[in-house]
Amino acid sequence: MKKIKTFGGIPAEYNDKEKASTYLQSIPYDGTSTWGKGADKGFDAFMDAAENMELYDIETDSEVYLKGIHLLDDAPKFDTPEDMFKYTYEHTQQLLKSGKFLTFFGGEHSVSIGLIKAHYEYFDNLTVVQLDAHADLRPSYGGTPYNHACALFDASQNTNLIQVGIRSMDVTEKEHMDYDKVYFASDMNKDKSWEQDSLGKITDNVYITIDLDAFDPSILPGTGTPEPGGLDWYLVINYLQKIFAEKNVVGFDIVELAPIAGHKASEFLAAKLYYKMLSYKFLKSQG
Repeated sequence: MKKIKTFGGIPAEYNDKEKASTYLQSIPYDGTSTWGKGADKGFDAFMDAAENMELYDIETDSEVYLKGIHLLDDAPKFDTPEDMFKYTYEHTQQLLKSGKFLTFFGGEHSVSIGLIKAHYEYFDNLTVVQLDAHADLRPSYGGTPYNHACALFDASQNTNLIQVGIRSMDVTEKEHMDYDKVYFASDMNKDKSWEQDSLGKITDNVYITIDLDAFDPSILPGTGTPEPGGLDWYLVINYLQKIFAEKNVVGFDIVELAPIAGHKASEFLAAKLYYKMLSYKFLKSQG
């Protein structure tokens, strides 16, 4: 009998679709990236790292896998960015009816456009918290609005968008940016009040999208465009812990892992980050 693939190698009983609290889906799309390729290979590396990760979380004194993590089938291959958007948007609309906590793993950041749209149409007054090196606010790029460079434009027009860790953008994106809700990495390094300021601007319902290039490339080089001056591990998880504790996080995605052969740190960080976020999400409901 073929062994069932599960996150972290957890026993099959915790992968049960009906009983699991969380759904995880891979969207291995890398069709519009313009420099470093490989984000379509990220999920396999992430899953391999997860199998070598301890499932007990020291900080929360919990084993969140006991709440169940069901691995959905990977998204199909897409011929165009438009096909990718249509699938992610419509499929997420259907998944939201399940009442499960939905989590997704890219792929490039364009996969988030449809995911976020489905969530802001489903949840009232949604805040999107974006951790990213790049603003991603172009209305269109490369002939399509579903390019990775456009990943947060639709969210900027239809949600309460909070951007954290930004340190690279095109001048044309300035007109689409709400500077009161943008926390540039250089400013964060100088003024620690950014955290409380941003938390005060987040509404009750929150969707989190994390481009792994938000992290400094010294700890996570395995991403398409590793920008210097990034965020460190404890800054990110401490911030996320506060969001999960104070708000209702309704879903999240992690994108842009581009594995480097022979270098395991990037995918291990991604696996640890994913599990840490689930540990925060379900902390209150764990006995």
